[in-house]
Amino acid sequence: MATVGDVFAFLNEKAPVSGKMDFDNVGLLVGHSSAPVTRILTALDITDEVIAEAADLGAELIVSHHPLFFELKTVTDTSWEGQRALSLAEKGIAAICMHTNLDAAQGGVNDALMEVLGGKVEAVLEPDTGIGRIGGLDREVPFKEFLPFVKKALASNGLRYHDAGRPVKHLAVCGGSGGSDIGLAAAAGCDTYVTADVKYNQFLEAKHLGLNLIDGDHFCTENVVVPVLHRWLSQAFPDVDVRISKVHGQTAQFL
Repeated sequence: MATVGDVFAFLNEKAPVSGKMDFDNVGLLVGHSSAPVTRILTALDITDEVIAEAADLGAELIVSHHPLFFELKTVTDTSWEGQRALSLAEKGIAAICMHTNLDAAQGGVNDALMEVLGGKVEAVLEPDTGIGRIGGLDREVPFKEFLPFVKKALASNGLRYHDAGRPVKHLAVCGGSGGSDIGLAAAAGCDTYVTADVKYNQFLEAKHLGLNLIDGDHFCTENVVVPVLHRWLSQAFPDVDVRISKVHGQTAQFL
């Protein structure tokens, strides 16, 4: 029977922990590595609702993208991070979190994002960290046509964007908070950049650079990796029942 440690060892091969960024906190964050696993729940975040869902399903392990905590020093009920860690431990549910290492990994967040947007990866946007991707579409697409396609592909309830008046062919992507890489996307010759958490001054920068910019929402630009995790784990552990969370979704709402 597979164990929590077996699952972590497999994921560490697919998205090595050594590839994480310095600030990050990844790996097996809660639980016994020797605990047997018959059911896994995958989700972008380990929220209270996801923990309850895992408990209802009888899952012994949650595999998420975002870390359960970054700098937690005490595991008590005085913080949300501590409350969730306690809840997992009390319910006998382990937590494996693969964050920036999964962003950079082959087949991970950014490769998955480029794929769902119809592009083919040609290069890494940030070579020093392996974060972000540069690619191309099979055909040139008017930006006004590309926008509804992105919204549907990401299952987003709304987009923020700047239209630079250019058709879409050479695309850069960065799942999550990638606004600081606008200059890199423009310097690479991209006409369009899809990311999230874009600040006002970054929209102004895109306008100055003549770059189409789409903020597709943090959840939506990264949740594309959850089906990837589901596929990887289902193939590697055919005797384990792997599920995708049904209760976790986009938090931000638009009128």
